[in-house]
Amino acid sequence: MLETPGAVLPLNYWPVMVYGLIAIAFGIVTITIGYFFRPSKPSQSKLSPYECGCPPVGDARERFSVKFYIIAMLFVLFDLETVFMFPWAIDFKALGAFGFYEMLVFIFILMVGYVYAWKKGALDWD
Repeated sequence: MLETPGAVLPLNYWPVMVYGLIAIAFGIVTITIGYFFRPSKPSQSKLSPYECGCPPVGDARERFSVKFYIIAMLFVLFDLETVFMFPWAIDFKALGAFGFYEMLVFIFILMVGYVYAWKKGALDWD
């Protein structure tokens, strides 16, 4: 007779369930204990937003320029380039000439994208 999936929890999963319940209970208990024992003396200065020691200026929902997001995406793109280069550098000898030329193609493609972004003015901080 076949059992329906998920109907009976196998005995091998009980330790995982107990561990998960203990983790959730630990979080709830520590937050509750902290709520009752921490000092709480709110004042106007404590409740104000903090910006580098200066009083806040302007609205928190201010719109950012699209250039900010373009710079952020370019940063992520070139940051991922270095992430892909670490495993290549570790296995450089094992990959041989093929790995070297593949990395040159990879870097060339990224450099074309970098030059394109530079020529389009995406890196200008007007």
